[in-house]
Amino acid sequence: MLIVMEHSATDYEVEQVKTAVHTMGLEAEPIPGSERTAIGVLGNQGYVEDATIRNLPGVREVIHVSKPYKLVSRDFHPQPTLVQVGSVTVGDDAEPVVMAGPCSVESEEQMMASAQAVKEAGADILRGGAFKPRTGPHTFQGLGVDGLKLLRQAGDEYDMPVVTEVMRIGQLDDVCCYADVLQIGARNMQNFDLLKEVGKLDYPVLLKRGMSATIEEFLAAAEYILAEGNSRLILCERGIRTFERATRNTLDLSVVPLIRQLSHLPIIVDPSHATGVRSLVPIMAKAALVAGAHGLMIEVHHAPEQALCDGAQSLDGAEFNQLMGELNGLQNYLVSKKD
Repeated sequence: MLIVMEHSATDYEVEQVKTAVHTMGLEAEPIPGSERTAIGVLGNQGYVEDATIRNLPGVREVIHVSKPYKLVSRDFHPQPTLVQVGSVTVGDDAEPVVMAGPCSVESEEQMMASAQAVKEAGADILRGGAFKPRTGPHTFQGLGVDGLKLLRQAGDEYDMPVVTEVMRIGQLDDVCCYADVLQIGARNMQNFDLLKEVGKLDYPVLLKRGMSATIEEFLAAAEYILAEGNSRLILCERGIRTFERATRNTLDLSVVPLIRQLSHLPIIVDPSHATGVRSLVPIMAKAALVAGAHGLMIEVHHAPEQALCDGAQSLDGAEFNQLMGELNGLQNYLVSKKD
């Protein structure tokens, strides 16, 4: 439920409404606005009788919100959220952010060479996996803490924030020591205990959509993080599982404008995992910007043919440099059309 106050409502009247909500055994979340204050009501499991609230002084209207995600919704938070990662801003009215780097951290030489390539091409944030959730147990699982150290070393060397995946609660302390953004991967999108724990941190989080998740399930997972107090959340579309086998997954670009309508949170797109095909990555990256994505996550390896993980979908340095030039040109065109 959302309680909209009159423009002239006093602080006392707002407090009276909050008290009434608490008396009902629910939580009241004030949402200050430029013209009037709204109060979000949280904790209800069904319809809330609003007669008492509706008749309180200063109340303009009561809106029943049926979505299972409230804090994530634009109903509760009309203004877009900007997420700050060091000097990089992700969200509306900011330049599209590009996170780039290898799927997994393999060695110091590989990490440094890849970091140099993405930095020189103009990427904003360095990515690399230290803990790797793989389909089979006999494939490369990552270097663990040693990989985190190499990722941090490369980020510091080339002055870039770093993003990496955390797979379980027990890894949080180590990942927080080295990373600037905590990634929750597709397989952990509904790991609710992990979502709650990262929600308690004052840390930017990148939440990837599960491979079989509906949009409602995706946003409900995001709600777990915001409900614990962490609003520094970036959403990521990375393709969903369908009957198609020509590509690794099916990229759902419709989710970008739809989530921008439903939620105030920024959303980026990962065309590398979505397609799994190197030649398709540049095309879908550009399509994502046209659809309104706030940024991209792209896999780049200095020698994809030698990659221990996902080489088939990784761009090399020259390919990524060319793509960044094309993305810059496209973004300039999109800005000119908007003006």
